[in-house]
This record gives sequence, structure tokens and C-alpha cells, in this order.
Amino acid sequence: MIDISVPLRPGMAVWANEVPVELSAVSTIREGGAAVSRLCVGTHTGTHVDPPAHFIEGGATIEQLDLEVLVGPCEVRRFDERFEITSAHLERAGIPEGTQRLLLATPSAQLWDLPGFHTDYTGLSLDGAQWCVRRGIRLVGIDYLSIERADSPTAWRTHLTLLGAGVVILEGLDMRGLAEGPYNLICLPVRLTGGDGAPARAVLVP
Repeated sequence: MIDISVPLRPGMAVWANEVPVELSAVSTIREGGAAVSRLCVGTHTGTHVDPPAHFIEGGATIEQLDLEVLVGPCEVRRFDERFEITSAHLERAGIPEGTQRLLLATPSAQLWDLPGFHTDYTGLSLDGAQWCVRRGIRLVGIDYLSIERADSPTAWRTHLTLLGAGVVILEGLDMRGLAEGPYNLICLPVRLTGGDGAPARAVLVP
């Protein structure tokens, strides 16, 4: 298995207004007989899943997602575009007809090594999202904290287009060094009741 999750840790990059990761000891083996910690983390921190409820009032929440969407064959494609992946880029990427899960590997994965949150990451454009919907793709993943650029001129319409069509968004991956091609994806978000998102562990099986 190839782990494409980003390790959760204090000090890691989080979205601009997201709570920082906090991990503190509640009990230690020496003092209490068992090690127990308190974890404080936002629902869209690190590797995480966006359900429709993230942007759509009354949309499906994280525990209502069909797990079959999150587990199964996927295609990984690498893009050198520094700002937006468009429908033209996707059209040229040789993505097979019938693909249901698509992971976009970009230069933005390098940002995980830098301190703080960076807004100059690569995102999926609105017409790229529309292309995914037309092709029947059910899950789209990318390797930084958002599928959509923070300064996108279309104001979150990439999210709305995907989530409105029932496409699950998987964000915060790390696919550095990963070859393009077919894999099997296993991605299970925390089963958070009413969750607008949740951290997940995502792995690929060649």
C-alpha cells in the first residue's frame, strides 16, 4: 500500500481561518498508568473529505456518504500547471472513459514542507470541474488544502459544481514521487455525525 495521507501534527499548514492542530497529554503511563491525549483538529485539516454539506445547505454530511465512492479503482494524473488545471489539461491527460475516481498530482505538494498556509497552490478550474461532472467522475482528489484556488475568480463555484453533482472531493493528499496510472483507492473519513468534512486516511494499492 502507498500512503498518500499527510501526517497530522501540531504546526502543520492549515487553511487560513482553520483551527491549528493541538495535541496534548491528558494522562501518561508513568503518572496515570496509560497514555491518553487530547486532539483538537478542524474538519478540513490535512488529508480530508468534503461532502456536499460543506457548501450546500441540507446536503449529505460526511457519515451519509456512500463508502463505495471512496473505495475502488482510480486514475492518478500529474499536472505541471502552477495555478489552475482546466478542461483542456484534463482532455489531454489520457484519462480513460469510465473513470470514476481521479486524483490530481500537482507541484503544490511541495508546499507541505514549508511553514504556514500558502495561497499560491494549484487548483481545479470551474470548467475543469464541469468536465469531471460530464465524464461521470464521482470523486476528485488533489494534493493541497483545497480543490479550488483561494483567489479563484469564480468564487467557490468549482466546489459547488462538484458537490452539487454529488462528486466527493478529497483534499490534502501527498502524491510526490507517485507514478501516473491506475490504482485502487481506499479512503475512509472519520465517521463524524453531521460532519461538513472529516480527516481521512487515504492509501493506494498498485
